[in-house]
Amino acid sequence: MKHILLATIIGLLAISFVPTAFCADTVKIGVIDFERIMKESSAGKMNQKALNTRGAELKNILEKEKQNLDEINRAFEKEALVLSDEKKRDRERDFRNQIEDFKIMQQDYANELKNLEMKMINDMQKAVFEIANELGKKEKYTLIIEKKNAGVIYIADPVDITDSVIQKYNAVTARGN
Repeated sequence: MKHILLATIIGLLAISFVPTAFCADTVKIGVIDFERIMKESSAGKMNQKALNTRGAELKNILEKEKQNLDEINRAFEKEALVLSDEKKRDRERDFRNQIEDFKIMQQDYANELKNLEMKMINDMQKAVFEIANELGKKEKYTLIIEKKNAGVIYIADPVDITDSVIQKYNAVTARGN
């Protein structure tokens, strides 16, 4: 009981010494949802389309290469009965090497797509954060945070400024960066 009374008195004393200048400022917090910006902004849609197009191109190349490997395998199976043991081993070794090359090609293409996506995300993030900085200064926000990375679980709608950022980002990308 004494501890509660002592804590209350200390709390009241601490509050009474806070200068009124600190109490007069209002805190304005903004939240942006970068994931939503990536999905809904015109630049984000263009990036996704470009990524899907490149992915389809690489998939077609891999499909053709796989068909080629299947044809080579079928031809080998037909010829296997008439080939000498040495020729069979040579062909099997060549085929295994082609399969390994195909796997490396698959990995290279997956890495290419991943790097392209990361570059697009980084470029968008840089532009969006610059816009958020300008918006924060112009509209006098105290703090603007990104929804996912900040771990925000609930945020009131008036605080979410993602729509404003999307509009400004679309305007900037429409002008040609």
